[in-house]
Amino acid sequence: MPHPALVPGAVAVITGGASGIGLAAAKKFASVGMKICIADIGAKRLADARAQVILVASNKDDVMAVETDVSRVDDIVALERSVAETFGGADVLMNNAGVQPGSALFGPIENWERVFAVNLWGVIHGSRVFAPGMIARGKPGLIINTGSKQGITTPPGDPAYNVSKSGVKTFTEALQHELRNTKDCKISAHLFIPGFVFTPLAAGGRTEKPAGAWTPEQTVDFMLESLGRGDFYILCPDNDVPRALDEKRIRWAAGDIVENRPPLSRWHPDFAEAFAAYLRGDK
Repeated sequence: MPHPALVPGAVAVITGGASGIGLAAAKKFASVGMKICIADIGAKRLADARAQVILVASNKDDVMAVETDVSRVDDIVALERSVAETFGGADVLMNNAGVQPGSALFGPIENWERVFAVNLWGVIHGSRVFAPGMIARGKPGLIINTGSKQGITTPPGDPAYNVSKSGVKTFTEALQHELRNTKDCKISAHLFIPGFVFTPLAAGGRTEKPAGAWTPEQTVDFMLESLGRGDFYILCPDNDVPRALDEKRIRWAAGDIVENRPPLSRWHPDFAEAFAAYLRGDK
């Protein structure tokens, strides 16, 4: 069954909505008759995205676009005010904007600051600014925060991104706990965890989708199915990694603490064979 917030006339706000998963979500929501606000940076990108969403919308006036830097709380406040003035408020907030410039533990601090500002503070700002008004509407609603498997298993290679997405996981868990314990609140929060998706963020200069990747549309369809079931953790597979493998990787990562192994033991040479045996299901 579809989620009761995803109905004709409901209002969805999508940050990072001008491309990739955000744009796919905007089109999907518009196709069921929802009113859409795309928030992103770059006036031309926003205009192009709005034109694409209008093609599947019931009415062109049901699609708005607002240039927004999610790292700036003043921009988020202005976005919320604009949505309230145009559509009366938001029912669905998808905090999806993200960057991944790459990072090294002792590399440029500017990369760390930018990643935290967009990936983590953008989610925090969006949730804190929009949630009170969404609760006050008294209607079923959703806050969907885009996390990452890298924020759960934290593989080596891009520590700033991992830390930011770990923060999104922790924040969204706290947000859902707060919402479900708020009197008369009909809003729920959800952690959206895409797999390998062929988007501008993950393309790495490639122009054709790798066989192992899902499309943004496949990923959004999976998200909607999960929301219909009421899932909090929306753990997406892809063409390379089935859910069973994700589950094993997550359990192994948690086992580092429980079994007092070295951190990131999955990548530690002393544990290579033990991890391989674990994946095989050896006793």
